[in-house]
Amino acid sequence: MDVFLMIRRKKQTILLDATEETTVTQLKKTLEAILKRPPDEIQLYKMDTNEALDDTRTLGDCGYKSSNSKAQDPSQIGLRLKIDGEYENFDITPYSTPPDLPDVMRTPDVSGGGQMSSVAAGGKE
Repeated sequence: MDVFLMIRRKKQTILLDATEETTVTQLKKTLEAILKRPPDEIQLYKMDTNEALDDTRTLGDCGYKSSNSKAQDPSQIGLRLKIDGEYENFDITPYSTPPDLPDVMRTPDVSGGGQMSSVAAGGKE
């Protein structure tokens, strides 16, 4: 079955799909084509435990199943690269929080008998 993955490193996000039978080594080879870095310079981590993924295990063995790695909610995997002989610090920049919706885009107030508020209806307060 297909698993959907979000590979994250610093401000970089890579979305991939694979199967539960895909090994971590095969995933690294896919990333090699994207990052132009050899697999031995790529280290993958479970985001929730910061545990390095074993190259010989499959994604299914690591807990990435089709039931918890869906297209609308992909599983996150951390990525570190080897730079100057050492792996970089594990650092992922959090996503920014979107601003609040403007009043004109908010849903109408239906608590007052099903009528829209004057702002939502286009009137002035």
